[in-house]
Amino acid sequence: MRITTWNINSVRLRLAGLARVVEATRADVLCLQEIKVEDTGFPRAAVAAMGFPHMLVRGNKGYHGVAILSRVPLKPGPTRAWCGKEDGRHLAAKLKGGLEIHNFYVPAGGDEPDPRTNDKFAHKLAFLDEMTAWAKTLAPGRRILVGDLNVAPGENDVWSHKQLLDVVSHTPAETDRLRTLMTTAKWIDAVRHFVPEDERLYTWWSYRNRVWPGADRGRRLDHVWVTPPLAKKLVSAEVLREARGWSSPSDHVPVTVELAL
Repeated sequence: MRITTWNINSVRLRLAGLARVVEATRADVLCLQEIKVEDTGFPRAAVAAMGFPHMLVRGNKGYHGVAILSRVPLKPGPTRAWCGKEDGRHLAAKLKGGLEIHNFYVPAGGDEPDPRTNDKFAHKLAFLDEMTAWAKTLAPGRRILVGDLNVAPGENDVWSHKQLLDVVSHTPAETDRLRTLMTTAKWIDAVRHFVPEDERLYTWWSYRNRVWPGADRGRRLDHVWVTPPLAKKLVSAEVLREARGWSSPSDHVPVTVELAL
């Protein structure tokens, strides 16, 4: 099974790009973030024509929103109103064989990394804390967590560790929380399972980067994690870097993990 996660940054605006991603990744399950459309406006017919007849959508008008597209049957899994907000940041699915997939879109956090003066950053930290509390309640099982977590945790997950230590997405307040979340449920970073920690790895490049790849000033914000029972099932991982250079791109690129299920 091939599972792909992608912050599409508007599903209706990037339908052509979605078709290219489907062809390039050969995904069996495709998890999208920031679909920017309400459930009723999601382009179901176009997505079904791409080979995904099974869909779960949790959207919002004009912003946020997540979707899980699948070639195989799936059922809705447990979700909640994170931080008391119904803003489409989490969607869960149950597949045959007891496999559970959780698709997250963690708040970006704004520009100022101070929760006292920036409500968006405070929301982000609270969201990560709530994810950790949720992870503590999980019974052992076959789970995959994917999504735009909006945190680049490692030194080689950003173009400059020193210069970005006080920039939102790589501050210690965020990276420490993400590592705590990983440890809580013993999540395994499925991409770093194949790519050494000392190798630079990015999934996001700012739109301010007008020349691709330019100075290659990226960050790894998009992740795929698995629980221990799935660790030995990991086959491969791939970041579709070239998608950032396509026409009308998202600022994120797809990340695909293959498992022998």
